[in-house]
Amino acid sequence: MSAEDLEKYETEMELQLYREYRDVVGLFTYVVETERRFYLTNSVDLDVRTAENGDVFFDVKMQDAWVWDMYRPARFVKNVRVVTFKDVNVEELAKPDLEMPKEGFSN
Repeated sequence: MSAEDLEKYETEMELQLYREYRDVVGLFTYVVETERRFYLTNSVDLDVRTAENGDVFFDVKMQDAWVWDMYRPARFVKNVRVVTFKDVNVEELAKPDLEMPKEGFSN
């Protein structure tokens, strides 16, 4: 496999991952970003802790999550726990307003 073939393969995998993300993002409430991964989840618990030496770290627990990782064969995971000294970002996703279907609707 040439370097060009590998690059093409990785580009196709990223595009497939983006399409999957686009299909599932509406199912989730939160986005969680760590230094290594990007997660979608409906349940997140973030605890800020202090190690014995005084360093602060984050203990993040998620349930029923989807993980952005193109090398992972199964991206839906039941339980995730991340312990890190790096930054963690948790955001609530904006939900679009409910729209009525345009077809077949009459007064």
